[in-house]
Amino acid sequence: MSRRGTLLLGWTLALATIALFANLGLWQARRAVEKQAMLDAAARVLGERVPQPLSRAADPHRAHDYDWAEGRGRFDPRGALLLDNQQRGGRAGVRVYRLFVPNGGEPLLVDLGWLPLGGERKLPAVPRPEGELALRGLLSAPPSVGIPLGPGIGREGEGWLLTRVDTRAIAAALALPAPLAPRVLRLDPAVKLGFDRDLELLSNTLPPDKHRGYSLQWFALAAAVLITALILTFRRPRRGADR
Repeated sequence: MSRRGTLLLGWTLALATIALFANLGLWQARRAVEKQAMLDAAARVLGERVPQPLSRAADPHRAHDYDWAEGRGRFDPRGALLLDNQQRGGRAGVRVYRLFVPNGGEPLLVDLGWLPLGGERKLPAVPRPEGELALRGLLSAPPSVGIPLGPGIGREGEGWLLTRVDTRAIAAALALPAPLAPRVLRLDPAVKLGFDRDLELLSNTLPPDKHRGYSLQWFALAAAVLITALILTFRRPRRGADR
């Protein structure tokens, strides 16, 4: 192949690689902006803590917003829902959800906190809180997931094991007579109920700083490919090579 043909092929591959790396860098940068906006919005709500009714969890126009909410109601007698693959303090475990029916408003999921799993992966027993209770906490969208695969919910003993929190799939699996609110209640850690928990939004996913770091890495790789292509283009050809 002539030098001109080699350069054309090389630049085609280089530009395709640069475009790929640059797009990955832009995606990571966008995720950093999105997650920082999430953290800032939640921080404002947690700083003010102006109580809203639990019925606000069902508002579809606020499905991705944050509200501090409180209200009374009862936990549904159905079993617990355990979200698998949840890390806390470097230990593997599950996040415990239960269905709560407020006095007025659609049923919603309440995040009761985290429980560890042993090496045998025996699911913990989760007793149902009895009677009418007053709850308060942060209304937020369920934990984000990657590419959803399968139904995301399966029966395990008296409860269900989740690979993601899909409120529509959960409502169908539990045969609920009413829709399930699209937001969940992250129970206030000060409420004497449930298990180990906090109001950290990104405990099982990358924080904005990590996304910014990965973005810089992808842009650096794109720059490295460009510099390599320029060096190879303007390098003096070996004596006897095709011109």
